[in-house]
Formats: sequence, structure tokens, C-alpha cells
Amino acid sequence: MEVQADNFGIVHLVAEYWPYARTGGLAEAARGIATHQARSGIPTSVFLPLYRTIKEQHEIEKVGPVFQVPVGPSIEEAQLYRPRDAGLGPRVYFVDHEHYFDRHGLYAEGGRDYPDNHRRFAFLARAVLEALPNVEPRTVVLHAHDWHTSLAPVYLRTAYSGQPYYDQMAAILSVHNAGYQGWFGPEILDEVGLPRNMFHWSRMEFFGKVNWLKGALVHSDFVGTVSPTHAHELRTPTGGFGLHDAFIALGDRLVGILNGIDEEIWDPSVDPDIPRTYSKADLSGKEICKRDLQQACGIGAHPRMPLVGMTARLAEQKGFDIILAENLLLELHDAQFIFLGEGEARYRDALAHVAAQAPDRIAVRFDFTEVREHRLLAGADVLMMPSLYEPCGLTQMRAQVYGALPVVRRVGGLSDTVEDQVTGFVFDDYDTSSLRVALNRAFTSYRDEEAWAEKMRTAMSRDFGWNTSAQKYLDMYRRALKAHRRH
Repeated sequence: MEVQADNFGIVHLVAEYWPYARTGGLAEAARGIATHQARSGIPTSVFLPLYRTIKEQHEIEKVGPVFQVPVGPSIEEAQLYRPRDAGLGPRVYFVDHEHYFDRHGLYAEGGRDYPDNHRRFAFLARAVLEALPNVEPRTVVLHAHDWHTSLAPVYLRTAYSGQPYYDQMAAILSVHNAGYQGWFGPEILDEVGLPRNMFHWSRMEFFGKVNWLKGALVHSDFVGTVSPTHAHELRTPTGGFGLHDAFIALGDRLVGILNGIDEEIWDPSVDPDIPRTYSKADLSGKEICKRDLQQACGIGAHPRMPLVGMTARLAEQKGFDIILAENLLLELHDAQFIFLGEGEARYRDALAHVAAQAPDRIAVRFDFTEVREHRLLAGADVLMMPSLYEPCGLTQMRAQVYGALPVVRRVGGLSDTVEDQVTGFVFDDYDTSSLRVALNRAFTSYRDEEAWAEKMRTAMSRDFGWNTSAQKYLDMYRRALKAHRRH
């Protein structure tokens, strides 16, 4: 039987969700999927922890009474909240447990993961499953995101098996970043209420540890990842982060679907956060944005020197090792560079050291805000994104919409969204020499003003919204429900 969109409800279980809690692209991606589904008329809800920052920054109200949640040998108590100003979009629920979630960080503090993360996120999964019959009785699709919520499909097929309400649900897992898997010692199985037989190579055991992500891969009906190319990469020894055999075993139940960007937020023609709006029909405002960015960052106002921007976490994944090698930034003396991001001290120190040697050309800002990201993309001519790996990436999409042509490595979603010599510049090998060649290709192209403007207009015409991707998610849900009901 064909499953119609209005015949089922979707529940997203996620550790972060914009604008309430965010450390990276997961929050924005989850919001994009859920918001588009809700606006399409599908009953959609989102559950995430009630972190301290949410209580401090948002008006919330209680939903229903306190309820009990079994977690291993103990019975905990949970309370649901929702935002007062939810507006249009999915129903958002916050799961409150003061001991687990009323903390300074989401996952860590002082650079160290919380030692009880396994209990915190096991509680989240159990609390949501316990709450669903009362608050979202139409749920048919349970959609978990990344390792933090990976126990939800596992519990659904073990602790809740045999109960009709839960048995009719399809379990979906989205893998946004397989580099983070949730590894714990086998002793945690008792703590989170899973039987000892889960510690087996065919279920959750992985090199002597319990691997949450593997458990979800085994127990989900379908698994999505965030780009078609990354779905292929996950099936390879070099791209599967050790779990390639588990991804291969999924067969056609592993689906790559590109994330989208919010076109209401990322639109240079109406963006309130940039000095002057502009469009592909009138690019003059971008020159003003460039001059403003140069002035704000204290570098020279050189209108015809290419300005390269990079906004990213200061982490190995983002390519900083090849950016900082071989004096690359100092040798490329005919270009300016601005870096915006927070992260590892070793990269922060190295970037600051290089910037001090060329203050007229190189600037660094370690105090990331979304407003600064908007201004950087509006002012930059080129976006640099030479990632070691990049499951999807959103910045390269935003950059194209803002007419900042990306220089990217051919990995993951970068490969799927940037067309070499048309909307950007693509290179293959992860080394400084290849990055240098790609940047120089961009700089050569930049000197031809007419051709560069045409590339900008082509990039700004690309559709990176959620319409196509949302339909692909709906198709995946239908396939998952059919497959689940056959079993």
C-alpha cells in the first residue's frame, strides 16, 4: 500500500536543533528537514534535551505531568517542555532532567566529554519513547540523528518490541558525521538497560567496545547520510571510519540525501546582517560588502586583490594542516585571507602567528557569530574549504548563493555541490601543493572580471533549498515503512 504524506507522523530525535542548541551543522540540518516537512502538512515533531542555554535564552512552558523513565536498574523522572513562541513549523519538545542536561555545555566542558554521556543520551532516547504515546500518538516514523540518539532504534527493537504502538514504527537513522560513533566500555550495557547479548559483533560490539552508531545501523530500517558521494565513501575502508562493513551490509537501505540551506536566512538580496544587499542582477553591493569586511578585519582595502574567506571549526577535518604547511599563506602574496572560527588551540596559535607576519593581507577572528559569517560570505570573493572529509557541508552552498566561489576538495557533499570552473574550483589530493594550484586557478579566473561575474551569477542561481531533499526523505520513509511491514 502506498503511504500518503498525511497518513503518518514523523518524530525527530536529535541532540541539537537550531535556534535552541547548536555546536555545528547538525542543528541547522535537523531544523531544515523538520521545518520543511511540517510546512508540507506532515505531522512533525522534534525532541531534544532541555539544556541550560535553552532555559536561559528562551521562553518555555510545561507539557503534561512528570513521567517515569526506566534507565537500566533505575527509574528516573522526566518533564517535557515546549517553546512559548513556537510559531509555524514542527512541534518542538524539550526533555528536562536537571542532573543530566542543566550543564554549561551540550556534550563537554573544558575540552573534556562528560563522563556520563552514555547515561544522558540513553535517558533522552528512553524518555522520548515513553512520552510518544501520550504526546504524539500518530507517530509512524522515528528518525534519529547521529550517535547521541542512536539508542532510540535499538530500544525500539528490543525493550519496546512486542508492543503494537511501537512495532508499527519505522526506524530511521541519519548519519551526519560518522567520525563520531559513541564508543563506550561493555559495562555500560547494564547502566543503559540493554541485554548482555548486545555485546556481539553482529549487534553493537566493535573492537572490544560498545558502539552506539553501529547498534543503530543494525537496528534501523533505513539509514540516510547527507550526500550521495558520502554514502559511497562510507562503504569504503578509507571513508567508513571503521564501519564500512556495516554500511555495505545495508545495501540499498543506505541513502545519500543532500542537506539544504534555509533560503529565508541565506539570501543576499534581503539579508539584514550585511552592509549592502545585492543580487545576481546587481552585484554592486558585493563590492561595498568587501570593503566593509576589509575595514572591519583591519586589512588593506584592495578592491582588485582576491579576498579569500574561510569560516569553519578549527579542526583537522577542515583542512588546516595543508593550509598552514609550506608557508602557503605567506607565499600567496597577491591575495588576502580572512579566517573565522573557533576550535583547537594549535590551529588558533598557528593562524595568529601567520597573520602577525602579514597584517595587511591576513586576518583571523576567533569569536564566531552567525552575523560575522554572513558578512564574511558577502564580502569574500573566494571561499576556501579544503576538507579532509566533509559528509555534506553547508558553507559551500551558502557561499555560492552569496557569490563567493568555493575552492574545495573533491570529497563528500563538496563533490556534489561545486562544479569545477563553473561555480567554483575543485581539487583531488589532500596536500598543500594541490590546494595551491586550485587557489591559483581561482586567482587567474578572478582577473578576468567579465568571466568571474558570469561564474558568480551562475553560482548565485543554484537552488540549494530543501524542496528536492525533503521529497527524497519522504520517499525514504515510504520505502522504510513498506520494508518494515513486510517483516
